[in-house]
Amino acid sequence: MSMVSLVSLANAGLSEIRGRHLQYSKFWDVRAPNKLKVKRVKVSSRAGMLALYAPAFLVGLVSFWLFPGDGLRFMLLSSALSLHFLKRVVEVLFIHKYSGAMILDSVVAISLSYFLSAVTMIYNQHLVDGVQEPPFDLKYIGFVLFMVSSAGNFYHHYLLAKLREKDDKGYKIPKGGMFNLVICPHYLFEILAFVGVSFISQTVYPFCFTIGTTFYLLGRSYCTRKWYLSKFENFPKDVKALVPYIF
Repeated sequence: MSMVSLVSLANAGLSEIRGRHLQYSKFWDVRAPNKLKVKRVKVSSRAGMLALYAPAFLVGLVSFWLFPGDGLRFMLLSSALSLHFLKRVVEVLFIHKYSGAMILDSVVAISLSYFLSAVTMIYNQHLVDGVQEPPFDLKYIGFVLFMVSSAGNFYHHYLLAKLREKDDKGYKIPKGGMFNLVICPHYLFEILAFVGVSFISQTVYPFCFTIGTTFYLLGRSYCTRKWYLSKFENFPKDVKALVPYIF
C-alpha cells in the first residue's frame, strides 16, 4: 500500500507536467476545448472542494471513537489529520472564493484518495500501537512542525482569498508572505505539514504518502507558475514555483 500511494501520487505529478491535469482550480476546464467529445458532469467548485475533504475529516473524528484506548502517538496522529481536514473544510466554507466548476470525475478521484489515505494512516498507527518505540522519538517535533506548517498554509490561503473582491472571478498575481519568492507557498507548507505527520507516526506509509505528495505538488506548482507566466506579462521571472531560489 505504501508503494502504491507513492507511485500513484508521483505519477499524478508527472501527469501534471505533461499537461494532463486533475481538473480543479485554474485547470478545471483545461481539456474542454479539444479533448471532450462527451459532456461530463460538473459540480460547483465549493461543493466539489467540500466533497474532497469532508469524508477524510469524518475518518479522523470516527477514529477517536473506534480506538479510544490507543496511545499518545496514535492520538497525535489522528488529531493532526482531523485538524488538517477540518482546516480545509473551514477554508472551503469561509475563506476561499471560487469561480468555475469541477469535473465530477476529479472530485471522486481526489476525495477517494484523501479518504483512503486517512483510513490507511490511522489504521496503520492503530496496528503498531504498543510496539517498541523507535530509538529517536520525533512525535513532538512532528506535531509542532505540523501546527506551524498548517498555520503557514492557512495564512497563504487567506492571502489568495483576499485577492478577489465580492463577485470577482478573475485571477491576479498573488503578493505578500512568501508569494514574493514562490508562486505556491501554500503547497510548500502543505508538504511540510505532511512531513510533520510522518514524524508523528514514524511508520513507512505516511513517509511514502509524503514523498508522493511532494512529487505531485512539484508537478502542480510547476504548471501553476507556467500558467501565470502565460497569463501575466508582468509576472516576476525570479519568483519560483515551490522552493525559494531553487525550483
